[in-house]
Amino acid sequence: MKMTGKQLIKLLKQTGWELERIQGSHHIMVKGTKTLSVPVHGNKDLGKGLLHVLQKQGGLK
Repeated sequence: MKMTGKQLIKLLKQTGWELERIQGSHHIMVKGTKTLSVPVHGNKDLGKGLLHVLQKQGGLK
């Protein structure tokens, strides 16, 4: 499954994650005490391994 950073952020927001700040091209998402850094590079898809790790850390898998 391919996904851009923007699409992943949209899914994370639906599960309670909030955007804390944008640092360069990385969106820093927070939920409770957890923090995720999601790279957003236009319409470029995230790498397969990175996407898997971010989904797992974000509780989507």
